[in-house]
Amino acid sequence: MRIAIDGPAGAGKGTLAERLAAHYGLPYLDTGLLYRAIGRLMADAGADLDDPEAAGAVALALTAEDLARDDLRGREAGELASRVAVHPKVRAALVDFQRAFAARPEGAVLDGRDIGTVICPDADVKLFVTASAEVRARRRTDELAAKGRAPDFERILAEIRERDARDSNRAVAPLKPADDAVILDTSDLDRDAAFAAALAVIEARRTP
Repeated sequence: MRIAIDGPAGAGKGTLAERLAAHYGLPYLDTGLLYRAIGRLMADAGADLDDPEAAGAVALALTAEDLARDDLRGREAGELASRVAVHPKVRAALVDFQRAFAARPEGAVLDGRDIGTVICPDADVKLFVTASAEVRARRRTDELAAKGRAPDFERILAEIRERDARDSNRAVAPLKPADDAVILDTSDLDRDAAFAAALAVIEARRTP
């Protein structure tokens, strides 16, 4: 069984994808880590993240070790990822890696921005996990506050909206639900409720 999960930042797709993979005993790939790693590598080198040639070269040289970095989570890495993900050469360089993962005999769970539309259009189940920008900003604000920081809600909201626009309007593989994806809005759902809703969708698709 192949499960494709797409959606904007902060909607909860990563947590959901990881939990579904554990539930069904399937390998899991957070494809966002690929783009985050490229962004970090370019930032480390002082490279121009808006240079498509430079970004493409880094993508071609990406290794599994690069994905093991401990600084690929968080807002900063996400912003770097969003900037390099707009480059067609970056996306092209990573397509084979992602498709090979999805083609594992036992199946797989992948989450990202274009899994159901580009990487794995023949997935058995496609979910598009979303939530309002305000809810996603509040979740991020609460997360930072819990760590003892003093986040600015309005700034975080503006950044989320800017990233949504960049991801949705890029020329190659824009963020959008596949035609046959099930939309799962988590604005009013906690993690357990979102998981239950996703399980219901998957089980319904598996039932002949």
